[in-house]
Amino acid sequence: MKIMFVSLGCDKNLVDTEHMSGILSKRGYEFTNDELEADVIIINSCAFIHDAKEESIETIFEMARYKEEGNLKALVLAGCLAQRYDEEIEEEIPEIDILIGTTAIESIADAIEEFFNEKHLVKSFKDVDYLAAKDSPRNISTPGGYAYLKIAEGCDKRCTYCAIPMLRGKYRSVDMESLLNEAKQLADNGVKELILVAQETTTYGIDLYNKKSLHILLNKLSQIEGIKWIRLLYCYPEEIYDELIEEMKNNKKVLHYLDIPIQHASDEILRRMGRRTDNKKLREIIKKLRDNIPDIILRTTLITGFPGETEKDHKIVMDFVEEMKFDRLGVFTYSEEEGTVAAKFDNQISQEIKEKRQDEIMKLQQEVVFEKSKDLIGKEFDVLVEGRIVREDAYIGRTYMDAPGVDSKIFVESTRDIMSSDIIRARVKSTYEYDLIADEI
Repeated sequence: MKIMFVSLGCDKNLVDTEHMSGILSKRGYEFTNDELEADVIIINSCAFIHDAKEESIETIFEMARYKEEGNLKALVLAGCLAQRYDEEIEEEIPEIDILIGTTAIESIADAIEEFFNEKHLVKSFKDVDYLAAKDSPRNISTPGGYAYLKIAEGCDKRCTYCAIPMLRGKYRSVDMESLLNEAKQLADNGVKELILVAQETTTYGIDLYNKKSLHILLNKLSQIEGIKWIRLLYCYPEEIYDELIEEMKNNKKVLHYLDIPIQHASDEILRRMGRRTDNKKLREIIKKLRDNIPDIILRTTLITGFPGETEKDHKIVMDFVEEMKFDRLGVFTYSEEEGTVAAKFDNQISQEIKEKRQDEIMKLQQEVVFEKSKDLIGKEFDVLVEGRIVREDAYIGRTYMDAPGVDSKIFVESTRDIMSSDIIRARVKSTYEYDLIADEI
């Protein structure tokens, strides 16, 4: 039988999809990207915010029609939507044949076989705090020489707007030995950039080793032959610590790039969000990072329109963005999630105001980025090549300043043949909106 995957949501979800693919591959299944050919379609769903849930549901109905138009015999829903709404889905979406919870991805092959043997709805769920074995096979789906390494599951922060603890359970670090083995396998398969992800990476190891151990993990990962770049995502600002900064500063393989989701800059809104920091502390950690690592690239995310957010609160964010001059920034409108504390707050903000404030922040950030980009003209960077532009002597890639999927690109002109995942040297000669144009040196 032929299997097709549709992976929605975050990069952490993508890692789960790759593990499910590896498990099925080991069982002898084949894969396709053609909906018409697929005997089984597996949707690894997201339910983090309202828009993600809508996308997941739309995808279910889009794929379900291939039971009539194609070869589809089993439609599988895995991931966060299945975890959160399994009973509702069972009652209201009969098109789904198999439901797989977030901690039960190991059972994907058994669940498919059970469905074809028994011809009834199959549900596979484990305790939300269960940590799946990390030695399961994995098929890498990311192009261009990079792969994600999920170093922990779940979250203990309990931010008032967030449903992740309900979907993914408490914080559980993956043991270092398993991660090193997985990273070695990735390197053997040609991966040159490891991107470390979790709901939060900065508290890695505190549950296993009784102390923050991300700096130790980085050091050990950097010793793997073949790994050239290591990038950190999802670092809570208040959890960044001195040993981590020192490791980033001194380890040549650890990129000077940090994703620190601050979510807001108003002390009152941060308090209502259940965040464990404030405006002053955010300024202090940003200054400390830039003082110690002058060329560091800082990415952040913000939530606009949180319940009770006033124009004064919004102005505090605008002033903070203008002053801090983040290199990369994304803005989400607040999504009212059932079961969260914030969903019960008074003074919910209209979608119109949320989007207006979102637009204002992004326009301001655009000015910041365009101004910063001008300063890059004439500078040289290593570039991880992701592919060639068809019928042109040019390649697309990324510098250390950009993570895949969320940041900018660099287009490098070169007349020679360059392989995807090669790291080359290039000099920036111009900018185009958010992207850079360069010549290979």
